[in-house]
Amino acid sequence: MHFLRSPRPWLIALIIVGGLVLSVLGAYHFANARALAEEGDNVRGQLRLYAQALQQRIDRYRTLPQVLALDQELREAVSRPLSPSDVARLNLKLERANGASLSSTLTLIDHQGTALAASNWRDPRSNVGVDYSFRPYVQQALASGKGQFYGIGLTTGEPGYFLSQAMLDASGAVRGIVVIKIALAELEREWLQTPDIVFASDAHGVVFLASRAEWRYRLLAPLSAQDQQELGATRQYADQQLQALHYTTQETLTNNSRIVRVQQPLERGELLWQTLQAPEPEWRLHLLHDTHASTVAARAAAIAAAGLWLALSLLVLFIQQRRRLWALRLRSRQELEAVLQHHAQELRSAQDGIVLAAKKADTGLSRSLEHLPQGVVVIDPQLQLVAWNSRYVELFRFPADLLQIGRPIEDLFRYNARRGLLGPGPIEEAIQRRLNHLRSGKPHLRESEKDDGTVLEIRGNPLPEGGFVTSYADITSYKNTARELRSLADALEHRIDQRTRDLAQAKREAENANRYKTRFVAAAVHDLLQPLNAARMFLSALRGHVHDEAGQQLSDHVESALMAQDGILNSLLDIARMEAGQLQVHVRDFALAPLLDALVREFGILAESHGLRLRGVPTHYIVRTDEALLRRILQNFLSNAVRYTRQGRILLGCRFDGDHLRIEVHDQGPGIPESLQGEIFEEFRRLDEGHGNDRGAGLGLAIVERIGRVLGHQIGLRSQLGRGSVFWVRVPLGDVAASQTAPPPPSALEPLDDSPLRACRCWCIDNDPRACDAMRALLQRWDCDVAFAGGPQDALLAASGDAAQAAPQLLLLDVRMGTVYGPHLYARLCQIWDAKPPVILLSAERDEVLRQEAAEHGWGLLAKPVRAPALRALMSQMLLRHQ
Repeated sequence: MHFLRSPRPWLIALIIVGGLVLSVLGAYHFANARALAEEGDNVRGQLRLYAQALQQRIDRYRTLPQVLALDQELREAVSRPLSPSDVARLNLKLERANGASLSSTLTLIDHQGTALAASNWRDPRSNVGVDYSFRPYVQQALASGKGQFYGIGLTTGEPGYFLSQAMLDASGAVRGIVVIKIALAELEREWLQTPDIVFASDAHGVVFLASRAEWRYRLLAPLSAQDQQELGATRQYADQQLQALHYTTQETLTNNSRIVRVQQPLERGELLWQTLQAPEPEWRLHLLHDTHASTVAARAAAIAAAGLWLALSLLVLFIQQRRRLWALRLRSRQELEAVLQHHAQELRSAQDGIVLAAKKADTGLSRSLEHLPQGVVVIDPQLQLVAWNSRYVELFRFPADLLQIGRPIEDLFRYNARRGLLGPGPIEEAIQRRLNHLRSGKPHLRESEKDDGTVLEIRGNPLPEGGFVTSYADITSYKNTARELRSLADALEHRIDQRTRDLAQAKREAENANRYKTRFVAAAVHDLLQPLNAARMFLSALRGHVHDEAGQQLSDHVESALMAQDGILNSLLDIARMEAGQLQVHVRDFALAPLLDALVREFGILAESHGLRLRGVPTHYIVRTDEALLRRILQNFLSNAVRYTRQGRILLGCRFDGDHLRIEVHDQGPGIPESLQGEIFEEFRRLDEGHGNDRGAGLGLAIVERIGRVLGHQIGLRSQLGRGSVFWVRVPLGDVAASQTAPPPPSALEPLDDSPLRACRCWCIDNDPRACDAMRALLQRWDCDVAFAGGPQDALLAASGDAAQAAPQLLLLDVRMGTVYGPHLYARLCQIWDAKPPVILLSAERDEVLRQEAAEHGWGLLAKPVRAPALRALMSQMLLRHQ
């Protein structure tokens, strides 16, 4: 039985070790599977973005062959023999069209498949005169009117995606074909920014696009005889040697992904392979992701499970030890009770001696009871007085002749009843109740308060041979102290509650005041941006009418001043958003090198214009923070360094700091006095040593300090007068490299003669008349037909009145127009028109919810003040997409 209650140590150790192994294996397997599933979902979302970018790139050029197929000059060219001058004119026309669209090659082919003219006619490997009749895109256009095909060019040797459009005569017969070749190498360069392996395969399982060169032209599966014959007939991949891709599948996951090991080309470790069907027919996008992060997470889960199992084991052992201690305490308590019973017996013997001594006394006063602080009275089994002490007489003020040995205790009760000491109610009932209690021989304990406020504790105990001993203790002072303590506690609790309510009310008032202030700043900035937006559009329209150098220089000064005001207002709006807690923060792990390289390129040109040298120190670290907000911090550091450094160099680099990285900007400026180093992070605090009038508004470092607080990053400064300053931010190191943000879209080009904006019928709705006038002037400069420019109520009248106008081709709409919300007004106009023309929203607010709503509905969105090139590019894109 002792063996069952106390297991042997080796058995306990075996149970703990076995449970530890099982928990570690189970936690590792579960965490690894869950991490792989999450990474599979993330990789699939990333593939969707790549597929969307591929589709957008192809859609950008899809309409160009259709437009060129309608060109009258090209249609006439395929209907008659061409002279050398005709061919030269067609070559130049296709060259200009190709330069406007930024595609790879434009080719005009007759109905027999021979290239009549091409945009690359200047190239020694020109397409002109080459027979393309065997190419699928030519055969498809001859059969169905249009075609598409990816392959390597026969003359240029460059791969690309071919889109063809047939040109039909009046009888419906094909007279010629317009072919555009789209170069997709730019996509491969974008894929290089991710550490993952990204590639695309065609219907034959041939990899034709890849982020790594050694993966291109690999076979995912062996080719059948039919596939080999088809590739040979179309010469899709020319003379490229197609090599097999050697890999083994380790595990197939539930989210349509698998774990593989690649032997040729050699890739280290296990990779997560995710495949997605591309928008183009029979194309597939693939992504191979390193599973090291999943392994690390699984190991961490295994360590946590091991720690939890050990903690539970120790807890069980602790509980078992506590049970043993409880048993020991129980045995000790039983022994103590035995000792107490022994002492109680001795006490009863002492009480018997007291009674005996009282019976022997002549007067009833017992000397053995005089030393007690309580009043004591002893009665025999017949309820008659046996003994008492002087404290008992003092408490009840009995007359001397009342207390005599042998007097019934009932006489004392009756005496007290006449004085009202037995409480309210009938006197006889109160006396009989006390006498019956004494006859029952049961001990009792109670409190009684007299009329003068005295509180007595009455404690009675029966004697072994019959009779009763009753003691009366005066506990008035104790009761008063307890009552005062309770009163003090109640008062203190009331004060705490009151103070808590006051603090809560003050907090609510402060939060309300902060919200009111934020709303006021946002509304004020919005109202200030309205005339600024109009001024910038008037300036853009004015540039087309100013041709002399002095006027152009004056326009540049005006634009510089407007940009400075724009920066101040946007900075004020950012500060208000941060103080209101509305700043969106997206913390992730990403490689720091691309961000620093971009900043060095961006500010290197600015530094050279001031005669300075900006150098960046290469880095390979991974950090965990919000990339956009970190960029804002470093931009302000570099901007201040360029602004306040008169000569010398500026250095951007990193310094390892434990589990953090300190990104520093060193300059050789005049330095900052120690007395001002604590103040320059406040609003509108600036120094006076800038280049000329380029002193800034004093808001950059205030924004830096607030962004640092939002991200939890430490911001610091070291500076010496005459030797320069060092501004730094301390960011935590990350574990896994994440995808870099997509590069900014290319700037819009100047509109050509065949721009989609020519004769475009536009509406402009804004409650600011100056903004409407500025927008009308700018759009008319671009040859647009501005059918309406006015406020929201006038727009409703123009759309639904007696002289109602039809829906425009493009609508420019302000978001906040007093009480009118732009998207709601757009919905009402669409109901009136029974059509949904493309719309571009103009907003002075940086609202993430509005941005998401615009993306979901396919609306355009630009922030005020609107930049003319961005507006022109977005209008052209919206019109082409709508067509």
